[in-house]
Amino acid sequence: MPEPRASRERRAHNLFEAAAAYVAARAGDDQDRIEEAAGWVSPEALSFGVSELACRAVVALARERDESPAAVARDLLGLPVA
Repeated sequence: MPEPRASRERRAHNLFEAAAAYVAARAGDDQDRIEEAAGWVSPEALSFGVSELACRAVVALARERDESPAAVARDLLGLPVA
């Protein structure tokens, strides 16, 4: 069972928790959670965390698909094959 929102807000969050919550909320189009997660850390830390999450996700998908990270990144963004 998830922790009540009040409990989540009282404890400190690291940038990776913030990035994971932020990206998941963006994927689910949950504006309240987006704003909540964005307030857990500085904008710079959130940006770094989201970037790190993106890199790890692309590497994981590339391994799963047996493709290069560049090919996966381009595919995810809907770009033509380079």
